[in-house]
Amino acid sequence: MRLRFRASRRAVVVLVAAAIGLAGCAGSEPEPLEPEVVTETPEQSVDKTHAPDPQIEEAWPLTGVAGEVAARDVMSVKVENSVAARPQTGLQSADIVWEEMIEGGETRLLAVYHSTVPETIGPIRSLRPMDIPLATPFGGQLIFSGAQRAFLDAAHASPLQILTNDAGAAGFYRSADRRAPHNVYGNTADFIAQGSGDEDVEAAFSYAPEPEFATAVAEGEPTGSLQLSFPNTSPSWTWATDADAWLRSEAGADAMTTDEGRVSAVNVLVLRVEVHNTSYTDPSGSPVPETVVTGSGEAIIATGGHTVSGTWSKDADDAHVQLRTEDGDEVLLAAGNTWVELLPVSGSSVSLN
Repeated sequence: MRLRFRASRRAVVVLVAAAIGLAGCAGSEPEPLEPEVVTETPEQSVDKTHAPDPQIEEAWPLTGVAGEVAARDVMSVKVENSVAARPQTGLQSADIVWEEMIEGGETRLLAVYHSTVPETIGPIRSLRPMDIPLATPFGGQLIFSGAQRAFLDAAHASPLQILTNDAGAAGFYRSADRRAPHNVYGNTADFIAQGSGDEDVEAAFSYAPEPEFATAVAEGEPTGSLQLSFPNTSPSWTWATDADAWLRSEAGADAMTTDEGRVSAVNVLVLRVEVHNTSYTDPSGSPVPETVVTGSGEAIIATGGHTVSGTWSKDADDAHVQLRTEDGDEVLLAAGNTWVELLPVSGSSVSLN
């Protein structure tokens, strides 16, 4: 634009000079006129090579929800899910919840907190071997109450900060409202105070820019509910348009919390996994099962009242789970919290309605 403007000024000077010359030579033989130069108004062009980059909105890495990300550690907390443990406290605030089968065919939860931190979490129970590779990619803290020596040693060998009730870490207390061992709770302010607060948290999943672009919504089939069957428990999820979320039930009853109402999730992932018994037993003598969370398998992705089939893979203990469609494309979730159902390939089932 600047160069075009200078050329136009030179053209104007030439015309003025020519006019003065003609006036000064009146009566003499006229000199031939120079070609007429037409000036143009400079174009308002944009230099795209120096255009500012588009603004990228900051978002919480474990939900994809826009917001200013606080400098605090991720807390992965082992939460009980037996009948005696319900309703839980603080569960709805978790960014990601992993549901895994334990001894007796029941399930226990690993709740991962970062964007929203409740005042209290519980009941907090003992560690299982698969919790370590599930929590490791998030970094930060792994919080639990009790563990067999082999599992505890593995936890301390991980890069995670280990906070346990048994070791006297600050923040644990017993509630008078529940009977032991279902009464261990945690004060999150005390947990956070023991963290470094300077870890970079990577996104666990990929998120669509708008809900309608989530893979299940854009490519999947309309689905009203997911019915899951573990050997000794049967959670389910029902799509609620008014809540714009999946609502959880336990054995046909609403899954409630003591502080935030019914449990809900924006995304529900059903990952079919291998489960095998370890050489360890619980106090009743039942073998402790281990969910194999590295490798790959089939997946169902539920978002926005739709489901789509795909695959999951996790290459190493410190790697996040990767989700792909059956065509091999990356799966995009809707921004919000996610529940991951680690459903055994044997002895369990899932149905969509």
